[in-house]
Amino acid sequence: MIKMHYTIEDKIALITLDDGKMNVMNWEFLQELNDCLDRTLADRASVLIFTGRQGIFSAGLDLKLLPTLSTIDEQLTFQKTFASAMLRVYMLPVPTIAAYTGHSIAGGAILSYACDRFVLGDGPYKIQINEVANKMILTSWISLICRSSIPHQFWKEAMLHARAYSPREAFERGIVDDLVDGENKVMETAKELARDLFRLHGPAYAFTKKLMRQEEANKALNYLEKELREWAK
Repeated sequence: MIKMHYTIEDKIALITLDDGKMNVMNWEFLQELNDCLDRTLADRASVLIFTGRQGIFSAGLDLKLLPTLSTIDEQLTFQKTFASAMLRVYMLPVPTIAAYTGHSIAGGAILSYACDRFVLGDGPYKIQINEVANKMILTSWISLICRSSIPHQFWKEAMLHARAYSPREAFERGIVDDLVDGENKVMETAKELARDLFRLHGPAYAFTKKLMRQEEANKALNYLEKELREWAK
């Protein structure tokens, strides 16, 4: 794997995003992500943690790739692949935690919000859903994932107005669950939270998550092609 690394220890699976650059999301990224999720389930992990290297989690979609998708059908194929991968994380039948110290933009923020718990290291970093500012739309599936993490009173500024937050600002708004001082303490905190989740009944957790999210996720994914074709006009 060249985009991310997978390990498992003490029933805690760890996916580390690290391509040596900005961890942008392209075909290879999404394939590796699905491969790592397959391994998480095959290994019967009790909890999955996502992290990145110091300073960067992900800058989102690969902006060099997008202009090469010259037809609406090519764009749809990629967008459906992206949506399916993010919604798979959102629906994963295993507790998930995003835990890192660094920037998280667009797709990186979406992946973080798709997790069940969000732990962020404090520092001079930015978390932002910047699509509207970059002439892109927030399709229904993206909005669904974001709204599951962003409190209702901040939907407008976070999504519609593309507000960029520092880790502390995100924590003060309830977007981030846990703010940690010190890079080394982020993973320590995440693993403590993971071990606490061991007390939950795995099958009950998975089925309850399915009941809470599956219907809306299916509807949002089904809307995707219609929304993108309308936007393309």
